[in-house]
Amino acid sequence: MRIPHNEPLGSAASEARAKDEPERRCILTGVHGSRDDLVRLAISPEGLVLPDALARAPGRGAWIGVSRGDLETALAKGKLKGALARAFKGAELTIPDDLPERIEAALLRAFTDRLGLEMKTGRLLVGSDRIAENARGGAVEWLAHASDAGEDGSRKLDQAWRVGLDEEGSGRQGLTLPLDRAALSVALGRDNVVHLALTDRDAAARLEVPLGRLLRYLGLAEASEQDSGDDAAEPAASMSATN
Repeated sequence: MRIPHNEPLGSAASEARAKDEPERRCILTGVHGSRDDLVRLAISPEGLVLPDALARAPGRGAWIGVSRGDLETALAKGKLKGALARAFKGAELTIPDDLPERIEAALLRAFTDRLGLEMKTGRLLVGSDRIAENARGGAVEWLAHASDAGEDGSRKLDQAWRVGLDEEGSGRQGLTLPLDRAALSVALGRDNVVHLALTDRDAAARLEVPLGRLLRYLGLAEASEQDSGDDAAEPAASMSATN
């Protein structure tokens, strides 16, 4: 995920913010990190372990900083059960078999909800012509494409963005999202959403947290860190509207 001008995850802006936040520890790896880099788990009154995608649920929580694949392995081997037992000492816990799937769905919903909120404020643009016009005028802070977007359309918008930023020849490209056009269209209630852009720096920063969590959980965070001159990274997997 890139914040203003699509800076990579772990950018100076992210690191500066992380210094002001207390660290959290992944219960599976023991690695410490910013709460924005980890996913919080909470327990319901009935003892059911559930994802807390926004990290706002009351009570004690446990944090994980692993990908879905690693979590599924930990669940199958019983390591997650032991780690949660230590995190929630004395609590009677029930770990749903589909917890990895529930976490992915919750993170996806947090991201698309944020997109919807930014659209309501007018800061999120959709539609190639509208995005191209704003990009050439230097008004685009963040640019992204659906996982099944056509290469030609994405290339033209990337070029318009570089022109607006006075960065022609830099190779700067928009982010390829792990959602296809059908999923984006359903999430935003619009037809054929293929390309998206944000015109506000703060809005781009707000979107960084939920999208960053989603990409890390899907194991796609490194692919999203596009350096100038690199080819656009294709995500290893994408989500359709049926997921």
